Amino acid sequence: MTRSTKMRTPLKNVRRLGSAKEGADHFWTQRMTGVANLVLAVFLVWLLASLGGAGHAQVKSALASPLVSVPLLLLILSAMVHMRLGMQTIIEDYVSSEGPKLVCLMLNTFFTILVGVASVFAVLRLTFGA
Repeated sequence: MTRSTKMRTPLKNVRRLGSAKEGADHFWTQRMTGVANLVLAVFLVWLLASLGGAGHAQVKSALASPLVSVPLLLLILSAMVHMRLGMQTIIEDYVSSEGPKLVCLMLNTFFTILVGVASVFAVLRLTFGA
């Protein structure tokens, strides 16, 4: 019996399930998107404060600039990845049955894609005019 076999529980020995080797990637992606969200959210707050009280034409011209629309798109992307990973962790930790867990994970992914696509569409529509 090898040392790694001794360290396993009997159930783990029967199932032969080991690490998925994705924990570190998940951890670092969550942390990096968190930092990106912080920086990009500061930009968003600055943008909203600077456009407060502005008319439609002024807001439209500000959003037409790539210096504004690109950070907004990056914020959407980063926030969606961060949200999906965070909800995935919660679902994996608190939904114990495999069937409902799988359904929740799928719904989490579909919801994230839906919100992301709608948000990107809104920014692009404002950027390129409507």
